[in-house]
Amino acid sequence: MPKLWTETVDAHRAAVREAILDTAAALVAEQGLTAVTMSRIAERAGIGRATLYKYFPDVEAILVAWHERHVADHLRRLTEIRDQAGAPGGRLDAALEFYAFIAHNRGRHNPDISALLHHGEQMVHAQRQLLDVTASLLAEAAAAGEVRDDIEPAELAAYCLHALGAASGLPSQAAVRRLVKVTTAGLRPSR
Repeated sequence: MPKLWTETVDAHRAAVREAILDTAAALVAEQGLTAVTMSRIAERAGIGRATLYKYFPDVEAILVAWHERHVADHLRRLTEIRDQAGAPGGRLDAALEFYAFIAHNRGRHNPDISALLHHGEQMVHAQRQLLDVTASLLAEAAAAGEVRDDIEPAELAAYCLHALGAASGLPSQAAVRRLVKVTTAGLRPSR
């Protein structure tokens, strides 16, 4: 098969898959989890049900794939923050605030959806990556004297992520920013 043909077919399949994921997420947001069916997804995405079943066996598989894509986007953004130029402490603050807003937005989701999506091996792997990115930022900031160095970066990363997970229950963005400030205050070097 010619390379151009293969690339075109692959691009088409990727576009259909993305349309399915986006459609399912939009339907859940509009109608709730229990109202979403394979038929509704196919109709809204503009594809046949048979085509939909070639990509995914059921609604749960679609939602899990959507969530995996969502988590990968978050991890990519956190990695970009870690790798950008600037003082380690500033990049750490930016990454922690970004994570706090992820937690805040997660708290606004339907609990049924959260229970469905926040389990499994993919989430264990994502959590490990999140801890690693945060710990690497903390290690850089500690080496620069911007955060305490008397506690291992992995332990401080766990502290930060658990503390900022509380953002899921906060009522406003201002409250999230205050939580980030309180959390980062615990990172200051002991003198």
